[in-house]
Amino acid sequence: MDIVFLHGLRIETVIGVYDWEKTIRQPVVLDLDMATDVARAAATDRIEDALDYKAVAKRLKEFVAASRCELVETLAERCAQLVREEFGVSWVRLRLDKTGAVTDAGAVGVVIERGTRP
Repeated sequence: MDIVFLHGLRIETVIGVYDWEKTIRQPVVLDLDMATDVARAAATDRIEDALDYKAVAKRLKEFVAASRCELVETLAERCAQLVREEFGVSWVRLRLDKTGAVTDAGAVGVVIERGTRP
């Protein structure tokens, strides 16, 4: 199994359970590890044969920016589902950090894995 990764993708969104959180945009940071086979892309040197991490990032930015979730768990699940369905990824590990959610904590969030590891 090969892994294409996309780490540190920062996106502003509306997320939170408190009324005040539903009126502001807050940053979340996504780290993704996506199972794929890079052999064909390596052989052809063509982006068409690769898992295009720039396209994944662009789509996630659009999706997350438009989302309105209360829980990080919900947003993480929806992002993982999007990546698997729209980009044909069989397995993804996704870490979602809700920056600044807890005072004095460096990071707060969830890590999920979806799909079957090849």
